[in-house]
Amino acid sequence: MRVMHVINGEHYSGAERVQDLLGQHLPSFGYEAAFACVKPGRFADRRQDQAPRIFDLPMHSRIDLGVARELSDIIRSQDFALVHAHTPRSAMVGRLAAWSAKVPLIYHVHSPTSQDTTHGWRNRLNHWSERASLYKVARLITVSNSLGRHMRLQGYRSELISVVPNGVPTSTRRRDAVPPRGTWHIGTVALFRPRKGLEVLLESMALMKERGVSVRLRAVGPFETPDYEAEIHWHVERLGLRHDIDWIGFTQDVTHELTQMDLFVLPSLFGEGLPMVVLEAMAAGVPVVGTRVEGVPEAIDDGVNGVIAAPGDPADLAHSMMRIIDRKLNWCMLRERAIMTHAEQFSAERMAQGVAVVYDRVLGATRKK
Repeated sequence: MRVMHVINGEHYSGAERVQDLLGQHLPSFGYEAAFACVKPGRFADRRQDQAPRIFDLPMHSRIDLGVARELSDIIRSQDFALVHAHTPRSAMVGRLAAWSAKVPLIYHVHSPTSQDTTHGWRNRLNHWSERASLYKVARLITVSNSLGRHMRLQGYRSELISVVPNGVPTSTRRRDAVPPRGTWHIGTVALFRPRKGLEVLLESMALMKERGVSVRLRAVGPFETPDYEAEIHWHVERLGLRHDIDWIGFTQDVTHELTQMDLFVLPSLFGEGLPMVVLEAMAAGVPVVGTRVEGVPEAIDDGVNGVIAAPGDPADLAHSMMRIIDRKLNWCMLRERAIMTHAEQFSAERMAQGVAVVYDRVLGATRKK
């Protein structure tokens, strides 16, 4: 069975990693994926699996829906059985194309659209666009239970929602099992933008340095905009952290970067479904300090396989890291339990299997009709 994934495609971060991994692993469960990019960009070059075909269908504006007709022609001529959309923008195109080609539409909810950015007007626009596009959607896939609850509160029926947690491959390279000594190397990985809370992490580092704790930050990933990058560097200078940070930028080899870290910290303020990089850190044997937002606590059990901090609170984030640095929590124990949790609950194969089960149910229901 062939499935057309309709995506934005301009970035390669968490949601795009999910899409890439589904392209790799769905064939094991009887489904072949292709991708239609409505904002062609970095996904095509940076994806790990180059096998699935990509169709570039650029929208010239948010309301340019002319590409839906072209996508519908591709779906019909190449015998795609399903359309699987992943963003509000791609859902608009996918809804029209699926309706025209007479195939079901599935929508993957990666984060709460109404709380996705710091721009209220953009959130509202995306929310209403998403809602209009999901008229008669065959199934919603949410990446966490918290997102499932969020969608039910938005008025979607429980029987329409399937929770399929994100997953990442089992890592063949891991941070060694020797506890850190001396300077602690704290790391974070993200497409850096305001909701990721990098400012909070910088403030917490400054608080720890005031206490005489030797810490160094390894920041992996690009900035969303030059303006935000300039703002962050202003904070770095203000806090006197210029010589305490290694700016790595974008990398294809995230696992290598994770193995250079003693702690992985994701200080997100909001807008996280179930962050892929948290799961990648767990698989790589790096204890995680995350914030209590959306699906993060569904992967991290505070004090058991990682630590949970309050979002937007530098003092609490510093305290959460110090629980490990001061050895109130056993670093080796957190590491081993994180590896185990990933293997049991958040593998890439388990994610692909869960999505394939949704496909099976939707196509089975369609055939009965």
